[in-house]
Amino acid sequence: MTVYFIGAGPGDPELLTLKAARVIGECPVCLYAGSLVPEAVVACAPADALVMDTASMTLDDTHGVILAAHAKGQDVARVHSGDPSLYGAIAEQIRRLKADGIDYQIIPGVPAYAAAAAALGTELTVPEVAQSIILTRMSMKSTGMPAGETLENFARSGATLAIHLGIRALREIERQLVPFYGADCPVAVIYRVGWPDQMILRGTLSDIHAQVRAAKITRTALILVGPALSENHGFPDSALYDSTKPHVLRPRVKAD
Repeated sequence: MTVYFIGAGPGDPELLTLKAARVIGECPVCLYAGSLVPEAVVACAPADALVMDTASMTLDDTHGVILAAHAKGQDVARVHSGDPSLYGAIAEQIRRLKADGIDYQIIPGVPAYAAAAAALGTELTVPEVAQSIILTRMSMKSTGMPAGETLENFARSGATLAIHLGIRALREIERQLVPFYGADCPVAVIYRVGWPDQMILRGTLSDIHAQVRAAKITRTALILVGPALSENHGFPDSALYDSTKPHVLRPRVKAD
């Protein structure tokens, strides 16, 4: 018996990996986070499978279902949004599985920041503008952040920031980031990326809060911040395909 932690991607069922769809289709038990994972994603579960929305369940509840499946020798598809390695709360589940001697596997999924960049039609690592992406979150009512993992510290890098769980803290985000990025730094808020009601707002650190408030977005949104989001930064071409810069797979320099 195996518990499969499956990354469902951002919401679009077509962004499930082939492996994820196959495993969901083979497991007699499927637990999915219904507040973040559409029913359409788990529609490929067997017709006679036990399919449960875990949105209202506790860790004890979900582990109890897994223990019952384990007693019957049934595999479990534990379906999470995005990629389960990012804010998937799987570490605490794995700890219990290990304590009970239950096997598990992790099947990666498309993370929200990648789906958001695709929806925006942009690259997040632009030559000489931003070559790093920092994935972080605001603590709000969830678990506190470790010492040193602050927006100010991350902002000093000038990298592209992908901020989870921060839509209700936009004023605080603005306060902390403006000294480093400037009030006119581009910001994008992507609400329910990959869902039918997906919404994209683009603005700056100084005006995005008003846009979000007008749109009445209060949850399930990713915030992207950084100069890479600008459409007017005049970046140079990457050296990857530059004919004057050979590399191991293209050793010759093209003659003029």
